[in-house]
Amino acid sequence: MVDRHGAIGVFDSGVGGLTVVRQIEARLPTESIIYLGDTARVPYGTKSPETVVRYAKACAQLLLERDIKMLVVACNTASAFALDALRDDLDIPVLGVIEPGAQAAVRATRTGRVGVIGTAGTIRSERYREALQCQDPSITVFSQACPLFVPLTEEGWTTGDVPKTVAEAYLAPLLENNIDTLVLGCTHYPLLKEVIAQAVGEAVTLVDSADETALVVQESLEALKLCCETPLLPQFRFLVSDAPSDFEQVGQRFLGHVMQEAEWVNL
Repeated sequence: MVDRHGAIGVFDSGVGGLTVVRQIEARLPTESIIYLGDTARVPYGTKSPETVVRYAKACAQLLLERDIKMLVVACNTASAFALDALRDDLDIPVLGVIEPGAQAAVRATRTGRVGVIGTAGTIRSERYREALQCQDPSITVFSQACPLFVPLTEEGWTTGDVPKTVAEAYLAPLLENNIDTLVLGCTHYPLLKEVIAQAVGEAVTLVDSADETALVVQESLEALKLCCETPLLPQFRFLVSDAPSDFEQVGQRFLGHVMQEAEWVNL
């Protein structure tokens, strides 16, 4: 039986999933969270589907050993390729970031023309297109890989002329297709939300998959009666497979506040 006082387990290939943790913290301030960043094998977006599934299963197993009550796959590439395999293997709820983002986009669009941006692996997988059209077959999806957005956010280049120029170049083809909704299909991208919003204009609604995922986490815990009811302070742990100090330095920008010391683990 799942312990409602267990932590929520969250994993990503690196630091991007901390934007999901940030939103879960905001929505569920009494919940403990264990975050695993597979920094030794980042990025997942350039790996084969078979490799991503193998990596995701290793991350899930490590978090299970820490008695988590729910697993959140805070990586779009792992959500695209490994979510079904993880759900088949695990006896706890498993949530990804693609379905929540797609659901929010379907609610938001007025014209049925939806843009999706993400890593090359996520875009190549076509999982956002599948998720969107599964809910509404009339929706037309336009996708664009934005590989430079990840290094820009990790270097802290989230404002100024450089990210502005890159965003305008990436998003121009989507605007030419008259999208009215844009899904930020990578957990790094919320840090560039202001730049992206300026590039697409007020007529385009941005869907933050990190925020939408946190909402689904909240709804799922409530539906399954797994919300933590203890008045004790929540516990947060950060695990990484390589370079804890680098993770801590970059991760604070994604988390939005000072974070606890990260622990190295062997995957």
